[in-house]
Amino acid sequence: MIESDTIKLLRECDAGVRMGIDSIEEVLDNVKSKSLEKYLTDCKNEHNELQKEINELLEKYEDEGKAPNPIAKGMSWMKTNWKLSMDNTDNTIADLMTDGCNMGVKSLNRYLNEYEAADEVSKDIAKRLINLEERLTIDIRKYL
Repeated sequence: MIESDTIKLLRECDAGVRMGIDSIEEVLDNVKSKSLEKYLTDCKNEHNELQKEINELLEKYEDEGKAPNPIAKGMSWMKTNWKLSMDNTDNTIADLMTDGCNMGVKSLNRYLNEYEAADEVSKDIAKRLINLEERLTIDIRKYL
């Protein structure tokens, strides 16, 4: 059970970290403030570091990981592009990123509860990803 829950939690972390990276990349070209750009770039870099750790662990379990849900990814893309076409400001970007981070935090906490038999290393990765998302929402509040 531990290995099964560990793999499932790592897959969800993989999907979440990929979604985070994609979301940041999607808005970066529209950012006007250098400080907001730095927050987003730093967060993306930290996501990339977590992704490396997740991939190493998934390889150990001979698992390919999990891509983000294509429907969720498509809906996110549509919402982002629609909102930015209506109001291409840092405020809109901060709003979109805050919504995305909040959804990620909610999902990851649900998976931590669901896969409670996962090993501590995988739980730690999930918690670090949650903290990363929470910290970004705090850092970018001043742009809302």
